[in-house]
Amino acid sequence: MPKHPAIALPRLIAHRGLSAHAPENTLAAVKAAHEAGYAWVELDVQLLGDGTPVIWHDATLKRCSDGHGRLAMLDLAAVRRLDVGAWFGDGFRGERMATLSDMLALLVELDMGVNMELKVTHRRSGTELAEVVVPRLLKALPPERLILSSFDQPALQHARSLADASLLAIGVLTEGVPATWRTRCEALDAFSLHTDWTRLTARRAREIKDAGYRLLCYTPNDPAAFAPRWEWGVDCAISDDPALFAGIAPPPRL
Repeated sequence: MPKHPAIALPRLIAHRGLSAHAPENTLAAVKAAHEAGYAWVELDVQLLGDGTPVIWHDATLKRCSDGHGRLAMLDLAAVRRLDVGAWFGDGFRGERMATLSDMLALLVELDMGVNMELKVTHRRSGTELAEVVVPRLLKALPPERLILSSFDQPALQHARSLADASLLAIGVLTEGVPATWRTRCEALDAFSLHTDWTRLTARRAREIKDAGYRLLCYTPNDPAAFAPRWEWGVDCAISDDPALFAGIAPPPRL
């Protein structure tokens, strides 16, 4: 295995910030995660039409804002006018879409770690996204507080070309774990594999752990149903509401 950053991976990561209690992928959600005592968050980054990297999950605005349209067709001035908090609750009215720069400044201020997903939506370039985002991540955050993940293999391949395994921990994102998981991880000098917790099997989990990779699962919100996965060797759960796991999740592995 290549040498990776000395990441003290927590048992629980707040999915899209503390998204059960604040609008996802916002500064407010990350502040809420920090106030609740969580040291790491998972976030999504993609590019606007003008090339600005922003923290956002969907290809469109509809679900999580008061606007409409595709991010690929919008510039920063347009999205700055949107309210991305009122849909979640009146207490978040006036929340604005965070740029990557906004979010990195907050993560640095709060001394938090991040699993940043390169979100490659339909007909967008994962290579272009990685080219813009990865240097900014590496400049802002120490390697011990960063994992970069994506479903998009070209995005991860380009990210790896920009930084070796000692500087950038890469997480291979999958839905079900494919038979080719090991080949994909080896090609990227990956640190971890991230998969849908409902599609993980005990056998596959053992294979991943025996091969020396960290194993993260998204997005469990039922601690009792998830419990056997800890015994299978899962290192970390990325949850909308990590507090559900209080007193249930085992302590982090050293």
